[in-house]
Amino acid sequence: MNRKVGRRPVSWAQPGAVFGTLCAPGMVCLFALFGGIHPVARRASDTVQASQRPARTNLLIYRGRKGDGLPVKSVRNWQRRRAEILRAMQEVMGPLPGREKRCPLDVKVEEEVDCGDYVRRFLTYASEPGARVPAYLLIPKAALDGKQKTRGILCLHQTHRLGQKVVVGLGESPNDEYGVELVKRGYVCLAPPYPLLANYNPDLKALGYQSGTMKAIRDNIRGLDLLESLPFVKRGKFGAIGHSLGGHNAIFTAVFDERIKVIVSSCGFDSFVDYYGGDPEVWKAERGWCQTRYMPKLAQYGGRLNGIPFDFHELIGALAPRHLFVNAPLGDTNFKWRSVDAIALSARPVFELYRVPGNLRVEHPDCGHLFPPQMRQAAYRLLDEVLK
Repeated sequence: MNRKVGRRPVSWAQPGAVFGTLCAPGMVCLFALFGGIHPVARRASDTVQASQRPARTNLLIYRGRKGDGLPVKSVRNWQRRRAEILRAMQEVMGPLPGREKRCPLDVKVEEEVDCGDYVRRFLTYASEPGARVPAYLLIPKAALDGKQKTRGILCLHQTHRLGQKVVVGLGESPNDEYGVELVKRGYVCLAPPYPLLANYNPDLKALGYQSGTMKAIRDNIRGLDLLESLPFVKRGKFGAIGHSLGGHNAIFTAVFDERIKVIVSSCGFDSFVDYYGGDPEVWKAERGWCQTRYMPKLAQYGGRLNGIPFDFHELIGALAPRHLFVNAPLGDTNFKWRSVDAIALSARPVFELYRVPGNLRVEHPDCGHLFPPQMRQAAYRLLDEVLK
């Protein structure tokens, strides 16, 4: 049950949601804070200077061949803006590796445990030459027996000392065991680690990475390749689910890999300009988003957060027309729900452009930085609806 804070949070699965909620009396208008105008409110004739990026809050503008801002009137126009967003992400994260990093997966199973109605395997796979990823694979016995092929899901963990163990039932975090809950629903679940957490410490510099974020994206994409290689997994249509760190890890990966058709992000983001109220102390080297395992280049934008080349408004828009379920609790002190709603408001016109406004869904449970049971069950129902 949502509680009222100012006004009741908007459910963005509702086509009739109004943007007035975000500027209720007594609240700072988030549009003013972000320096943007809601896309629907901007005139089609409005343009941006050639030297400027389109505003992060206005996704219905793209840069033409002469660098002038043009209105997005079609999906083809939007794809031009989307390509800009991917380039902007790589300005900060470093480039996404290409064919030069391709190599055989060379999967090695290190351990297999019978868990009743499913099997848990601990394995490693080659994400690129000279680098192996330790991961857990959960497989329903019905799939192993050859009785059915099923869908695969990337299950991405939060910042936790036990890393990927928490999502497969080997940690101390019951609200994070979505891998176990999903394998029992019939999915094959892969739980890879996040770089520089738990016992996974790839040498990012030696491997040519500028950020842990891009290394995680690469590992996850190769994880999808692994799932596609399994004879009991249906190809080409996957889900990704994660809490906190796993929540934005799922979004980042899905922006680059469109095989992910359903994204579930719990407590995973707010706008960079809203993160901890813009406190300059969290935008220093090895703090917050600026840590080596995330995006160290972001430390260059301390004191000028509006200069960051991309933000979550654009990333959420870049997921359209796919399905996105967002859990944004009212009491989350890491990522603020009001900022999440402003992001959804900016991204929503892209989903409308594709005529699937209901594919963007944001929920606000009355709890802290948690992925509570009722939200997990709602997310699982969406996964079933889309993938099964």
